[in-house]
Amino acid sequence: MYHHPDRRAEGEKPNWIDHPGNVRKVFWALVVVCAALLSLDLFLHKHDKFGFESLFGFFGFYGFVLPFLLVLSAKALRRILMRDEDYYDR
Repeated sequence: MYHHPDRRAEGEKPNWIDHPGNVRKVFWALVVVCAALLSLDLFLHKHDKFGFESLFGFFGFYGFVLPFLLVLSAKALRRILMRDEDYYDR
C-alpha cells in the first residue's frame, strides 16, 4: 500500500516504492518490457488455430481488454447483487 512520506506511522522506515522517482522508474521499465514483448511478435512464428490469432499484437490486446471487461462487468454485477449492510442481522 502506498503511504505518502509525510503520513508514515511513527517509527516506520520508508519503503523504496514510497519515492515518486522510483515509481516512475518502475512504470517506464514496464513500458520497455511491454514494447519489447510486442516487438517480438513480429519475429516469432505462431501456430494459430484461428486466423485472427495471427494478427499483430492480438494476444497483448486480448490479455488487456478481456480482464478490463471482466472488471467492468463485475462492477455492474455488484450493483445487482449487493445487499444492505444489515442484511444478515434481520
